[in-house]
Amino acid sequence: MKARYLLRFDDICPTMNWRVWDAVEAILCGQRIHPILAVVPDNQDHGLRVSAPAERFWERVRKWQRRGWTIAMHGWQHRYVTTEGGILKVNRYSEFAGLPRSEQQHKLSRGREIFEREGLASDVFVAPAHSFDAITLQVLAELGFRYVSDGFFQVPVVDEFGIMWVPQQLWSYRRRPFGVWTICFHINSWTHEHIAAFEERTLHYREAISSFRTVVEQSHARRKTPFDVAAARVYRSTTKFGAWGKIKAKRLIAPSQSMPYVQPAQDLLPRVQGGTTLATRTSLEDSKGKFHEIGN
Repeated sequence: MKARYLLRFDDICPTMNWRVWDAVEAILCGQRIHPILAVVPDNQDHGLRVSAPAERFWERVRKWQRRGWTIAMHGWQHRYVTTEGGILKVNRYSEFAGLPRSEQQHKLSRGREIFEREGLASDVFVAPAHSFDAITLQVLAELGFRYVSDGFFQVPVVDEFGIMWVPQQLWSYRRRPFGVWTICFHINSWTHEHIAAFEERTLHYREAISSFRTVVEQSHARRKTPFDVAAARVYRSTTKFGAWGKIKAKRLIAPSQSMPYVQPAQDLLPRVQGGTTLATRTSLEDSKGKFHEIGN
């Protein structure tokens, strides 16, 4: 099986960088790509408040879903309240991992309720910071979620809770000989150069880019095996997250903390160097050592 790629965009919320997103959305539409959009149901992470709130945000989300794009629930409020790394241990903080079952159930249920209130049907979950534990998966299954977009497997596998893991292992385009590879993008800090590079590389890889639903329908939904776990562990050991985790760990957010959006002095796309906000710095760190791979 030749390599197939899925494109995922995280941190979709009313205060995302809409100037960048409008350009990215035009590229996706122009190339007829059906991405995964990880939507935060009730964003309370001030690091994601980089533009004025979109008044018709949920209307846009419903339009994306009608278009056939996959809408995933990206946590609940995107607030890191523990220092647990969860199953994957990509980061040392979490919105869910390490919390009692009752708290996790409350958060996930509230996120689900918001989606239902806004007329969105979703059975896909994306954990903020890739951090969740076995309790998270149990509660997700009970709430009707069937998929998580995460993990370092090479193909989709089904875990002991009946949830299919559609792997997410990349943060930029990379050539792979086979397997299913989800590329995760954080666009809040992108410049015009990033957008141009994304358009060029997306066109280059277009024939290999699939959609979430197509991959799920064509997968054999087999159970996770010890070989899958071992292969994922080997891949994980070759992927560096140290600097990313250290920077983003500073974003642990107290449950009561919330900050309003402040209009920037200049209405420009975020700069790569100098004058960056915390959100921009963390997003840049997310792409540091990874985004330069876009040409490979």
